[in-house]
Amino acid sequence: MRPAEDGVVMGEEIARDHFAEADFLKFREHLARETALLRKIQSEGGLSDEGPVIGLELEAWLIDHNFFPAPHNQSFLDRLSGESVVAELSRFNIEINTPIEEIAGEGLARMHDHLSETMRRCASNANEDVDTVIAIGTLPTLREGDLSIDMMTPSNRYAALNQEAMRRRGGAPISLEIDSCRGGVGFSATYQNVMAEAATTSLQLHLQLADEKMVAAYNASLILSAPLVAISANAPFLFGKPLWHETRIPIFEQALAQPTGLQRVTLGTGYAKDHLVELFEENLSDYPVLLPMCDDSKDDAEFACIKLHNGTLWRWVRPLIGHSSDGKPHIRIEQRVMPAGPSVLDMMANAALYFGAVEEMSRYIDTAVAELPFETMQVNFYAAARDGLNAHIDWFGKSAVRPVASVLEDLIPLAESGLRKLGMAERLIDKYLSTVSMRLESRQNGANWQLEQFDRHGDFHRLTADYLANQRSGLPVHEWPN
Repeated sequence: MRPAEDGVVMGEEIARDHFAEADFLKFREHLARETALLRKIQSEGGLSDEGPVIGLELEAWLIDHNFFPAPHNQSFLDRLSGESVVAELSRFNIEINTPIEEIAGEGLARMHDHLSETMRRCASNANEDVDTVIAIGTLPTLREGDLSIDMMTPSNRYAALNQEAMRRRGGAPISLEIDSCRGGVGFSATYQNVMAEAATTSLQLHLQLADEKMVAAYNASLILSAPLVAISANAPFLFGKPLWHETRIPIFEQALAQPTGLQRVTLGTGYAKDHLVELFEENLSDYPVLLPMCDDSKDDAEFACIKLHNGTLWRWVRPLIGHSSDGKPHIRIEQRVMPAGPSVLDMMANAALYFGAVEEMSRYIDTAVAELPFETMQVNFYAAARDGLNAHIDWFGKSAVRPVASVLEDLIPLAESGLRKLGMAERLIDKYLSTVSMRLESRQNGANWQLEQFDRHGDFHRLTADYLANQRSGLPVHEWPN
């Protein structure tokens, strides 16, 4: 399971950036054939039962000595070399990948160490361009001019993605309309390309379980999206305006919005029912192809077309296809709702909360789904993105709307039980979940720290400088001074 094999953001470069109608027809034929093969393999019990296995991707920013975005990812990557760090959509973004791990024992600690060391190596390498690396949901010093098409990473893949996404809009501009959770003036602007997506960076967690457990885990991942966003929120500003606690959510959705049909950035259309294969069947039937690149040399069982098409659909909880060490294909979950930052410890604590809570909630998922309709889960998600730890959400088991902080208080012991069942080392359970507990107790996540710091000093450059210094200290955000 390697994240790089699955998405448009991560995949191999494509050969060209313009397509004819025949390319789309040919691709859809390949896609339909692969989708039918996937269903056949699943119905015959041929998907892998390996797991629990976990992975992680972290998007980050390159910034210069003035704390502005630094569009140098090409020279940065040329020097760095290796497969664990790759380019993102903009010239000032990169993506870091960790090796896959078993969650039992010390797996999460090894992932933690790898991510910390890679961040240090990236910062050292960036210094050669007088830059550095920062992990944060949206950069407080980002300027509107930084999102110009000139800032796109030179790649046929990104050029084609932009071209086809805009063609599907009939050339109509993309509008961002985001209100402020603090009242007052929100943000409104239009764009002629998809570069607004580059204003957002995230932490993406991968979870592979035995095939029979994946539907329950997927639905639990959806239900958990709201409290996960609330506890991890770290993107309260865009272009100098305080907007949502996790402004990354509406930016990403609106930057790739389509005028009709299902949206390409979405929570989906409903809970999974019988098997996650149904999501790939929905991809085939309901989503136009954006990148119709077929490689006739690849066997259908590699699912190259499914991966490419799925990589142009950014479900907040996304199914991914890969191949396990037993040679069998698998479907795993990519949980995409959490932002980058604030510290590596905070991000690993978020991961532990997610993995443990999914394991435990999956055991009574039918009750949870019955009591929390999909539409209510969606309302919860956006309420948490807008208001962070101040949000109120519906929850199963109790009829009244509850503070999301109260839900999180219940989730921490639930996650503890889940992590024990998964076999995580006891010291790691305590280390990571106590970090979440103290963040919750202090009500200081990344968004609240940023908002309070700016209220105190009124300077986005100082905010970014202080944030970077605290991130480098390794301390969790609840210990950061304002």
